[in-house]
Amino acid sequence: MAQLSSFDIVSQIDLQEVDNAVNQTKKELQTRFDFKGSKSSVEFLKDMKEKKIHLIADDDMKLRNLQDILKMRMASRKISQKALDFKTPEKAFDSCLRQEVILTQGIPQEKAKEIVKIIKNLSVKVQAAIQGDEIRVSSKSKDDLHSVIQHLRTAPLTLPIQFVNFR
Repeated sequence: MAQLSSFDIVSQIDLQEVDNAVNQTKKELQTRFDFKGSKSSVEFLKDMKEKKIHLIADDDMKLRNLQDILKMRMASRKISQKALDFKTPEKAFDSCLRQEVILTQGIPQEKAKEIVKIIKNLSVKVQAAIQGDEIRVSSKSKDDLHSVIQHLRTAPLTLPIQFVNFR
């Protein structure tokens, strides 16, 4: 009898790399000429429930530049842009703009159901089960599992996914 093989689909980001990217963004803010004398800042907040980044800028143009710097630093640290959820900017003190960036981790229930539906429509013999904020895919054939991974890499998903625990 063939042994079952499996892997897990997860959505995780390395918080240390996020912290490094935010610190690099802060350093670049201090050295850029267009941010001289500006009240612009970046702050990484790590609490138990949510991980978020606060952006503060003098005006809309500086906020867009700050977003671009942050995205560039995240990309250089191999953090997917899909993990960053930019909320709408709001007015803050002294005519500044404040924006919250939520870091998404884990696969929400609705997205997990969507991914399982994509897997079931593939017509390969695999079983997909939602386990909390991850999905376990198992099959007797490793080739079927590889075809699922290949298909999900090209699927238009709105969150970053990784494939772990392949056995």
